[in-house]
Amino acid sequence: MSSNSVKNAEIGDEIFFKSGVKGIVEKVNENSVIVSVTENNTDLDFKGNKTVVGHKNYEII
Repeated sequence: MSSNSVKNAEIGDEIFFKSGVKGIVEKVNENSVIVSVTENNTDLDFKGNKTVVGHKNYEII
């Protein structure tokens, strides 16, 4: 087993990803989280304001 020093987000955590998107974690999966987008300062469009983000692709804020 490898020890992972980076903490994965938990339900209710606010995260930052894609250089300008913030959201609240709604569900935690093995390799990703499902996020409700709360702030989007990019040109990206999230259908239903939800998206999936891999654990290595976000920061907990």
